[in-house]
Amino acid sequence: MKVLVFDIYGDLAHFRKFYTTSSPLTFPFPPPSTIKGMLGAIIGVDKKDYLRVFSSDHCKIGLQILRPVKKIRLGLNHINTKQNYWIPTKRGSHEARTQIRTEFVKDPGYRLYVAHEDKVIFEDLVRKVKNHEAVFTPALGLSELLADFQYQKVLEVEERRKEGEADLVTVIPLLYLEGLRITFEKGKKYFKERIPVRMNEERVVEEYQEVIFESEGKPIQAETQKSWEGEGSGGLLFF
Repeated sequence: MKVLVFDIYGDLAHFRKFYTTSSPLTFPFPPPSTIKGMLGAIIGVDKKDYLRVFSSDHCKIGLQILRPVKKIRLGLNHINTKQNYWIPTKRGSHEARTQIRTEFVKDPGYRLYVAHEDKVIFEDLVRKVKNHEAVFTPALGLSELLADFQYQKVLEVEERRKEGEADLVTVIPLLYLEGLRITFEKGKKYFKERIPVRMNEERVVEEYQEVIFESEGKPIQAETQKSWEGEGSGGLLFF
């Protein structure tokens, strides 16, 4: 299977956790639906269609953390435009702005592994990433948080099944570990998150998964039901 490998990064990122409201928190990395939006932006797929074009039935996505996860909180000024106008001071019941404390990932950097069964779509994505082109501007969760990306390679990977422990470089969906084990090593920081992994075209989440990751991007040694590996890649898992 051919897999496009490229890095995406920026100054700040915000991937809003679905259960937060008044003080939005962020996932440490983009969930699959957000990554699909980035891919759609690069090749020019309309926001109404990218979830279909990059559906889990046709597309495999893996993610590796490249930079240590650091989170900060900043106050965002949300302006009041409910009455179709904005003035810089309070007038009657019109509040000029509301400040919301929002959590961000600082200096985020990720390596994406993308495979697609449609050869035309895959080759278009490879060509645009390789030439550093994008039809729409990719962002890291919010439109104001611009992303940059850099091509690495196209990797030929093979599936391997239950061949002992592997050093896994990508975020690990726990469904691959049923009945098996992780070797917890000294000096590594392990975290678990529950993330949305499948969203339909009406933007309704159909599936959540628990995943485990090392917050500084170090590989995790684990036995898995299956994994994928290419030359010099380390063990890969897809959402």
